[in-house]
Amino acid sequence: MALTVYGVAALTFMMCMYAFEARARGFVAAFAVGCALSSAYGFLSGSWPFGVVEAVWTVLALRRFARGTP
Repeated sequence: MALTVYGVAALTFMMCMYAFEARARGFVAAFAVGCALSSAYGFLSGSWPFGVVEAVWTVLALRRFARGTP
């Protein structure tokens, strides 16, 4: 049950940050954090393909943040 609540919270946070990315550069970094949290959820829940995909999204979001593009 706790893992499910964590997953719902992580995914909700990630999607909210994605929705706000165009508003400020900091939301891109927050989206990367959300992706990392979602990736951890994927691995913890035993869904390694989801964990891998979210890890890739984490890297891509961090690269966008480092470049300064929203």
